[in-house]
Amino acid sequence: MRLSTVLVASSAILTASAKVDSLVSKRALQKRYLDAEGNYNITVVHTNDVHAHLDEWRAGRGTDCTAGNECIAGYARIKQKVSELRTSLQDPIFLNAGDEFQGTLFFTYYGGEKISYAINEVGYDAFTLGNHEFDKGQGELAAFLGNLTFPVVCANFKTNDTAMNAVNLKPYTIIDKHKLGIIGVITPSTKGTSSGAGPGTEFTDPIEAVQKAVDELHAQNITRIIALTHIGYDKDIELAQKTRGVDLIVGGHSHTLLGNFTNTMGEYPTIARNLDNEEVFVVTSYRWGEILGKISIAFDPSGKIVSYEGEPLRLTNTTAQDTQLKNEVAEWRQPFDAMSHEVVGSSAVVLDQSTCQYQECTLGNVITDAMYDYRKSAGGQVDAAFINAGGIRASISEGNVTRGDVLTSFPFMNAIVDLTWTGRQLLDIFEGIASKFSTLSHHETTSFVQVSKQIKFSWNANNTNQTRLITFEINGQQVDVNKNYTIVALDFMATGGDYFWAPRSDFATLDTLDVVLASYIQTHSPVNASIEGRIVNSTQTQQQLGSSAGTGSGNGVSSTRSISGIVAALMAVVGGLVSAL
Repeated sequence: MRLSTVLVASSAILTASAKVDSLVSKRALQKRYLDAEGNYNITVVHTNDVHAHLDEWRAGRGTDCTAGNECIAGYARIKQKVSELRTSLQDPIFLNAGDEFQGTLFFTYYGGEKISYAINEVGYDAFTLGNHEFDKGQGELAAFLGNLTFPVVCANFKTNDTAMNAVNLKPYTIIDKHKLGIIGVITPSTKGTSSGAGPGTEFTDPIEAVQKAVDELHAQNITRIIALTHIGYDKDIELAQKTRGVDLIVGGHSHTLLGNFTNTMGEYPTIARNLDNEEVFVVTSYRWGEILGKISIAFDPSGKIVSYEGEPLRLTNTTAQDTQLKNEVAEWRQPFDAMSHEVVGSSAVVLDQSTCQYQECTLGNVITDAMYDYRKSAGGQVDAAFINAGGIRASISEGNVTRGDVLTSFPFMNAIVDLTWTGRQLLDIFEGIASKFSTLSHHETTSFVQVSKQIKFSWNANNTNQTRLITFEINGQQVDVNKNYTIVALDFMATGGDYFWAPRSDFATLDTLDVVLASYIQTHSPVNASIEGRIVNSTQTQQQLGSSAGTGSGNGVSSTRSISGIVAALMAVVGGLVSAL
């Protein structure tokens, strides 16, 4: 069983003919509520990381549907499927593991207004916060939460924001008829992956928060307990292993594909063992509403799961849509539809986003080259460009490229900035990305990176932390640790986003990324990108970096640094995160 995660491409993973995963334990379920053996049966249906994909979208891309292509997902399909399950199952529970915000023009144009309407139409039983719910600040989030018609749970979030404290946010909720507790938690890295978390906000340790809530629930004689999390698949497994009393973890954040599909990252459910050596079931449902998770479980009288049946459902173009919600979504599109369909240029190839979180990707190459060219053409004295991979959100198809495609791929409205670093600092930055811990920010990094053609580096994940970066070159020369380099990056990164370094304020913001990319595509059409070896997965174990490197200073500049493709594909992305994961 693989216990790590990666963002993977829908086009490479899911096909219309992919089998549905159906895993049944030794004792199959016989009926809802009490079965012949006295076990209590319920079914949990769940979504996560829909990221404002209210409408159906093009399979394998995440961008708007186009004629002749498979269009999948969308809240009209989710609502229809949920309605069918309500009819066929006896009192199922519907859970949402967060990150409804950010990802399409529905959020860019409306904020949380239409999203709250759509998920109210589905009718969840509980919702937990995702990191991107904070992207427009806590005022916007408080308004969104105030419109919801079901409980919102988050046990590890504290704030002094007046609007958020007025929202009825609880650490857990209890579904009385099932004597079932649902505890919510969010990733502690939210401040580094969302620009709007703001001061006076704290995200505490999820493990401690969950255990505290479990103990409180047990004191109320609630022994059936679900953790509804937005911390990522690997962290869900860690949560299971380091707590007592949690039966099922329904997760989000890492966009992990589980089940019987091509290139799956684990079983649905994944089974871990807690501190008492008891089984804990972990499930998550990929991203953008493509998968509807569904797991039926039976609790024995003590509250332990003794049997289960798992069935993640892919919402394909053959899945029926709720007519009313489909029509409403079409109406919501109208104010921005003309702009989103404006053609800015063309691409001769698919500009792929699916591998950006663990290796070089073609869309990463194009966007970083666009950032570099933008500054050079304006007279900037810059050496290279790089971007957090979590900021790259969807692939762009071959053929005409629209403004909507650009905004869907880069929805955050991040601005271009110039930052000057010494060569030694650059080595530290990229070592931190390779090792997933930065000695500059003193924090786990939460995204991979993509680089312009002026940079080439290699890395090896089999090496120990802080010794993974193998080689690092700028303009064909090994980096000089004593030289200054000016790098084009994003304001999000500059202020500490994804924890590549400590927050900086010595920069000026320029044009936004969507403007820069649209202009680049217009000038270079048809774009013809390929994998060029900018980022190399190495097997080397040691390499001296930098013309003056040798002693190091806790930054690993005199040792190895790199990440192999196979191991890197097991990274717990946040990435997805975005800066998003």
